[in-house]
Amino acid sequence: MNADLIRQLIETGLPGARAEVRGEDGVHFEATVICPAFAGKLPLARHRMVYATLGDRMGGEIHALQLRTLTPEEAGA
Repeated sequence: MNADLIRQLIETGLPGARAEVRGEDGVHFEATVICPAFAGKLPLARHRMVYATLGDRMGGEIHALQLRTLTPEEAGA
């Protein structure tokens, strides 16, 4: 698995999202995801939305994904 593919999956699964994904070893990644759909949602719900875009890859090809999830307003502050 590579960071660019994860970014593509997240951005495809969350319309309007922008993602920046980093990971050097191919199984541990960090991502910042900015998405209007996060508005009004708690962090756990936001993380679940991102995990849903990755499906079965979580816990398999992707061993760990550290997330920072923001609305566009939060990202601009």
